[in-house]
Amino acid sequence: MRSPLTHFIAAIVLGIAAVTAYSIWYSVVSHESQRVAELQTRIDDANKNVSRIASARAALAEIADDEEKVRSYFVAESGVVAFITTLEQLGPKENSVVKVLSVSTSGLPAQPLLLLTLSITGTFDAVMRTVGAVEYAPFDLLITKLSVTQNEKSIWQANLTLTVGSAPAPMTATTTKRTR
Repeated sequence: MRSPLTHFIAAIVLGIAAVTAYSIWYSVVSHESQRVAELQTRIDDANKNVSRIASARAALAEIADDEEKVRSYFVAESGVVAFITTLEQLGPKENSVVKVLSVSTSGLPAQPLLLLTLSITGTFDAVMRTVGAVEYAPFDLLITKLSVTQNEKSIWQANLTLTVGSAPAPMTATTTKRTR
């Protein structure tokens, strides 16, 4: 049999070995827990960024329709000829003749304006209805000058100068269409 001193020394050595193993294992687990916490923070940050990006895309998609509605009130650079044709087609609907005498541009590059001079001929009622149709057309326009004269017995002529809001070509990188 062994002496109690041997048992005591063996117990102390085993206790020291257990405490050493425990502290080494605790250090490893603590270090890994810190790494996991850092990774979780990165994941949370990435998720926040993803949700912000998703909400920004959703907001862009929601305002895309509104942007198109607002843009429809302005004449695009590529749609000037179609706009002039639309104005000229107002005449026959009101039994008058509409002629575009001149078209020019002015304003800032970011907010260009079209300057148009129109001549409308026909009966007084037809000319005034056509002027009203032009004035209330669904565009950002302003009649800056209007003169009405009588050429012959029942032939009237209105000369108008318009300023029409124009829009540069849409930038496809910033415009987001809603997908359905």
